[in-house]
Amino acid sequence: MRLATPEFRPDPSLSREAMEELQRKLAERAVFTDEFDFDPAAVAVDGPVETEAEPEQADSPIVVGVDQAFLDERAVSAIIAIQDGAVVERAHAVTPLDIPYIPGLLAFREGTPILAAFEELTVEPDLAVFDGSGRIHFRQAGIATHIGVMLDLPSVGVAKSLLCGTPDAPTEGRAEGWSTPIRADNSVEAPEGTILGHAYQSRQWDRSQSINPLYVSPGHRVSAEATVGLVEALCAGYKLPEPTRLADGLADDLKAADR
Repeated sequence: MRLATPEFRPDPSLSREAMEELQRKLAERAVFTDEFDFDPAAVAVDGPVETEAEPEQADSPIVVGVDQAFLDERAVSAIIAIQDGAVVERAHAVTPLDIPYIPGLLAFREGTPILAAFEELTVEPDLAVFDGSGRIHFRQAGIATHIGVMLDLPSVGVAKSLLCGTPDAPTEGRAEGWSTPIRADNSVEAPEGTILGHAYQSRQWDRSQSINPLYVSPGHRVSAEATVGLVEALCAGYKLPEPTRLADGLADDLKAADR
């Protein structure tokens, strides 16, 4: 895919301060309102995606899930594209990792490998779902925002833990389908009280053991209000949305094959 804003390409030679300033500029470019060309109901999957098909030249949106695995000093970046409940493409790239993990700067470690996988993708996605944060980020520029802006692609971040911000209500032990807003606090460079995303309970055990919620947030061209509905439509009986669940499996398989 063509880069819409190559000036935001992750550069490992930058200082930490320069990376953070680049994130601030990127957040100013991000669009946290709904600017996508498909009916959100059309992304829904009825159950686990177990079939493969050729992509259709139709109005049905193509949703891609993005995830990674790591092997030594390399990243295995995987993308699964889903359309009408079937996998229509698998793409991946194995690339070096140039910088260590630094909280809040994940895109500078993993962004270049993810972009390499997008270069291998032949279909044009309508929505990308990332294993990581979007606007729920210290500078409102998580990896879903960073890559979404660079590709000018509607995107959503789905994280397993809360990076920053404060939920409106306690999140422990909630019933399936429950959600609550995550608001900016003094850890976030945004007006206090800004809704950054939501805690969303995608699945829950019918037993004493509890499943933790997901933390969903807009990456680019998606509103915080829309994220829960999009993620809910893509969770096919599992905790994770089907596109990222499958991308996680592909990344692990590629990692195992590369050992």
